Amino acid sequence: MHTEVLSADNESAVARAVELLRAGQAVALPTETVYGLAADALKPEAAARIFAIKERPHFDPLIVHLPARDWLDRVVRIPEEDRELVEQLTRRFWPGPFTLVLPRQALIPDIVTAGLETVAVRMSSHPVFAQVVRAFGGPVAAPSANRFGRISPTTAQHVVEELHGRVSLIVDGGPTRIGLESTIVAVRNGGLSILRHGPITAEELSEYLVTEEIKQNGVVSAPGQLETHYAPRTPLQLIDDSNRFSVNPGQRVGLLAWRTPDASERFAATRVLSPEGDLVKAAANLFRFLRELD
Repeated sequence: MHTEVLSADNESAVARAVELLRAGQAVALPTETVYGLAADALKPEAAARIFAIKERPHFDPLIVHLPARDWLDRVVRIPEEDRELVEQLTRRFWPGPFTLVLPRQALIPDIVTAGLETVAVRMSSHPVFAQVVRAFGGPVAAPSANRFGRISPTTAQHVVEELHGRVSLIVDGGPTRIGLESTIVAVRNGGLSILRHGPITAEELSEYLVTEEIKQNGVVSAPGQLETHYAPRTPLQLIDDSNRFSVNPGQRVGLLAWRTPDASERFAATRVLSPEGDLVKAAANLFRFLRELD
């Protein structure tokens, strides 16, 4: 398959993406979090293309991105005891890096939800992604545009490295602003449970009734919950102090540091998430630096 790469500044990029989506194809688009691999969420065969391109297991559900808020009740069933909370959350965090898990309507195919009775939904704030989905006129399923289990892409070049020859179109919107996957919460019984941590923090959600943080125990209830996910191919260790880490002769070890380390000459390459200790900058750099060191 030939992979076309178009700049988001190209006047034909949005129209071409919509044309392919309507034809049941998958296209790679920038979001504010990471690049997504988008396809028609209401066509099982289109969603199946996402799984095939990513080599993603079918028990891992997809996030459905809505073109507008008025689509919410068309794709989910909101229990009366949860409606006020859902409205509060969507008013505050949509569009943005915030995903809600709610009971699904029959409109959503089983393949998208991995057979679950719930569906994950969100609205992206990225102008290119939002423009494409609005022009398409319906919801799209869009997990990250990388092969399953690998590091999520934060630039179009990352998508090229992952999916060239597998996807029809990549729209290049430059580096993503946030660089981390969206926060996922489930809403039920008037409270919320955090299923995946992300840019919308637990502190921001603490003013709402947080009933629990779901422990998976091997059961997948939302995207991105598998034990191995967003992983480099190179073995990765978490350490408290790089100065105490010993590098064996002949080893090439890279260091991904939170702030500038005192000494890094022992490492083959070093990346610093944020010299100033800025969590937002660190989040935006995380996947990119992991990929570079890999």
